Amino acid sequence: MWAAQHEAPIYSRLIQERGDIPAQVRAAAEQTLRDLERVMPAPLPRAMPTQQTHSPALNSGGPGSL
Repeated sequence: MWAAQHEAPIYSRLIQERGDIPAQVRAAAEQTLRDLERVMPAPLPRAMPTQQTHSPALNSGGPGSL
Protein backbone atom coordinates (compact mmCIF):
# COMPACT_ATOMS: atom_id res chain seq x y z
CA MET A 1 0.00 0.00 0.00
CA TRP A 2 1.10 3.50 -0.69
CA ALA A 3 2.37 5.26 2.47
CA ALA A 4 0.65 8.54 1.59
CA GLN A 5 -2.75 6.87 1.98
CA HIS A 6 -2.30 7.08 5.72
CA GLU A 7 -0.99 10.64 5.56
CA ALA A 8 -3.59 12.03 3.14
CA PRO A 9 -7.20 11.08 3.91
CA ILE A 10 -8.28 12.52 0.57
CA TYR A 11 -6.40 9.70 -1.19
CA SER A 12 -8.43 7.07 0.68
CA ARG A 13 -11.64 8.90 -0.18
CA LEU A 14 -10.68 9.09 -3.86
CA ILE A 15 -9.99 5.35 -3.90
CA GLN A 16 -13.41 4.70 -2.38
CA GLU A 17 -15.11 6.96 -4.94
CA ARG A 18 -13.11 6.22 -8.09
CA GLY A 19 -11.18 3.02 -7.42
CA ASP A 20 -7.43 2.58 -7.12
CA ILE A 21 -6.49 3.89 -10.55
CA PRO A 22 -2.69 3.52 -10.10
CA ALA A 23 -3.17 -0.15 -9.13
CA GLN A 24 -5.46 -0.70 -12.13
CA VAL A 25 -2.96 0.92 -14.49
CA ARG A 26 -0.12 -1.14 -13.01
CA ALA A 27 -2.13 -4.37 -13.46
CA ALA A 28 -2.98 -3.45 -17.07
CA ALA A 29 0.68 -2.67 -17.82
CA GLU A 30 1.81 -5.98 -16.32
CA GLN A 31 -0.80 -7.86 -18.38
CA THR A 32 0.34 -6.04 -21.52
CA LEU A 33 3.96 -7.02 -20.82
CA ARG A 34 2.95 -10.67 -20.32
CA ASP A 35 1.00 -10.61 -23.59
CA LEU A 36 3.92 -9.06 -25.45
CA GLU A 37 6.37 -11.61 -24.03
CA ARG A 38 4.05 -14.37 -25.24
CA VAL A 39 3.77 -13.08 -28.83
CA MET A 40 7.18 -11.38 -29.12
CA PRO A 41 9.74 -13.30 -27.07
CA ALA A 42 12.82 -11.28 -26.19
CA PRO A 43 15.86 -12.22 -28.28
CA LEU A 44 18.51 -14.22 -26.52
CA PRO A 45 21.49 -12.10 -25.54
CA ARG A 46 24.44 -12.61 -27.85
CA ALA A 47 27.80 -13.37 -26.36
CA MET A 48 30.24 -10.49 -26.51
CA PRO A 49 33.06 -11.19 -28.98
CA THR A 50 36.36 -11.78 -27.29
CA GLN A 51 38.89 -9.04 -27.88
CA GLN A 52 42.30 -9.99 -29.17
CA THR A 53 45.35 -8.43 -27.58
CA HIS A 54 46.89 -7.95 -31.01
CA SER A 55 45.51 -8.04 -34.51
CA PRO A 56 46.89 -10.80 -36.77
CA ALA A 57 46.46 -8.45 -39.75
CA LEU A 58 48.97 -6.03 -38.25
CA ASN A 59 51.59 -8.75 -37.80
CA SER A 60 51.06 -10.48 -41.15
CA GLY A 61 54.21 -9.16 -42.80
CA GLY A 62 52.19 -7.13 -45.26
CA PRO A 63 52.98 -3.63 -46.48
CA GLY A 64 54.15 -1.33 -43.73
CA SER A 65 55.27 -4.10 -41.39
CA LEU A 66 58.58 -3.72 -39.63
